[in-house]
Amino acid sequence: MDERTLAGRTALVTGAARGLGRAISERLADLGARVVLGDVDADTLAEAVHSIREQGGEAVSCLFDVADAGAVQSAFASIGQVGILVNNAGICPLTAPEQTSEAEWDRVLAVNLKGAFLCTQAAVPGLRAAGWGRVVNIASAAGQIGGIAVGVHYAASKGGLLAMTKSFARLLAPYGVTVNAVAPGTSDTDLTAGWPLSIQEALRAKVPLARFVQANEIAAAVAFLCSAEAAAITGATIDVNAGLFMR
Repeated sequence: MDERTLAGRTALVTGAARGLGRAISERLADLGARVVLGDVDADTLAEAVHSIREQGGEAVSCLFDVADAGAVQSAFASIGQVGILVNNAGICPLTAPEQTSEAEWDRVLAVNLKGAFLCTQAAVPGLRAAGWGRVVNIASAAGQIGGIAVGVHYAASKGGLLAMTKSFARLLAPYGVTVNAVAPGTSDTDLTAGWPLSIQEALRAKVPLARFVQANEIAAAVAFLCSAEAAAITGATIDVNAGLFMR
């Protein structure tokens, strides 16, 4: 992909302070986008923005909780026109179903699914008016095959996100807006590094390529879906899972 292909575009990436969200933000900034990094962790968010700026990218921070409708509306009002939305914010407990509280279930669905809905809902008026846009939802192989180590609530939220991707793709296609999903397998991030080694080893043993997915590999898939080359792709799910799930 040519450099600076996203110049003049504003991209909002949620859950952008670390892990996949940070890698995606860095990649979009490298391609010339003005990147708004959204997160709830002020300190880590500030460091991520600083790092992108040091590399010559254009980045600003936006501190908000995607599960809070009022906060989402305020965030979009302050950001202005968003041409690219990457719904990446998510939480991933490993809690067994018999130990999952109602509060934990509600919080996982609120962040992972409702949050993506609220952000897309807030972006729709501007995307329609512009006649161009890209929405990319970061789903998971867990939403396709069920969670192996992750909680049932996480798998359910990502399955719902895949269905929502298709619904918005149909609704926004007449306005020149594409809506797609990227479904990673287990990724090599700070989150998974904190999992027990026994779980990490068991997961790797199930992956044909015998390794976890790298954050930059997810970022590359997102960048492609945001590009002009992907203009005819909508309602699709790009699997980046090292062979864990094969259609």
